[in-house]
Amino acid sequence: MYNNRWRAGGLSVAYFLKRSKLNYLILDAEGNSGGSWLHTWDSLKLFSPSQYSSLSGWQMPTTKQEYPTKEEYLSYLSNYEKRYNFPIQRSTFVEEVVKEGELFKLKTNQGVFISKTVVSATGTARSPFIPIYPKIDEFLGMQIHSSAYKNSSPFRNKRVVVVGGGNSGAQILAEVSKVAYTKWVTLDKPTFLPEEIDGRYLFNQANEKYLKKKNTSNTLQVSLSDIVQVESVKDGLARNVFKDHRPFSSFYKNGVIWQDGKKEAFDAIIWCTGFRPYLNHLKKLNIIENDKVITKNTRAVKESNLWLVGYGNWTGFASATIYGVGKTAKITAKEIINSLS
Repeated sequence: MYNNRWRAGGLSVAYFLKRSKLNYLILDAEGNSGGSWLHTWDSLKLFSPSQYSSLSGWQMPTTKQEYPTKEEYLSYLSNYEKRYNFPIQRSTFVEEVVKEGELFKLKTNQGVFISKTVVSATGTARSPFIPIYPKIDEFLGMQIHSSAYKNSSPFRNKRVVVVGGGNSGAQILAEVSKVAYTKWVTLDKPTFLPEEIDGRYLFNQANEKYLKKKNTSNTLQVSLSDIVQVESVKDGLARNVFKDHRPFSSFYKNGVIWQDGKKEAFDAIIWCTGFRPYLNHLKKLNIIENDKVITKNTRAVKESNLWLVGYGNWTGFASATIYGVGKTAKITAKEIINSLS
């Protein structure tokens, strides 16, 4: 299997494969454990408690505060690998996967690997998405995607637009607004979950789909894109910084042009606009359609010995989440074991 950047998917499958007698190897593009978590912003916190942020087989230890920090989660991932002694080859980036007869040939920066079956767990972190706007190339200010954001220091005393209405947009806006003038651009009015609802309820939706309100027959439908009130978001709400605006119509060299034609100067744009599946390595297999691979569960329909884990709902409900991926990883491992037995 290979895990160019995302981490939970590859490790979850490895946990279930370890119970079998199969020989397998994790090819990891990173030099250290942590995958995409190594590249997230400094103050990032998970939006569910540690027991709901755990991989299969071993619960994450209780953290100092309710929501684990980036460093606490990186430590957990490292210890998880050591606990199960997974076979991992670091600093190995899978550039291309081709099929030769009944075998896969994986071409990497560390040579060629041959395998009967392949699990792709590259996730989305290597494919940041930035929407197309008129005259975007004429803007002279700074533009970064949330995947490259580390902290608010470069934006001190600047005029900044944060684009994107999900959890990353809200958390980054809350942080940057402390040191800069900010405006928040979202496609629709963002939804803030009630204070008592966090990631643990969102992940339970992987089983139940809906969260029932207490003492009512109604149901509260929640989404993974709804904003959880972690500490930074609560602080932002208290400071009234979440004043959302609908998208501007165009850029000009010094800033943006709003829908009413008004120009406004800005120094920087932070794109919190999500990601697309990273599937470049699978192009030679000719199975990618509209940024996806047709699968049954996680198994590729057109390449029956290829599995895709952790890319989103098309590879299993909530499979792009830490908690949700374990459910699909278990099925994946079972199918691999059966196919090779």
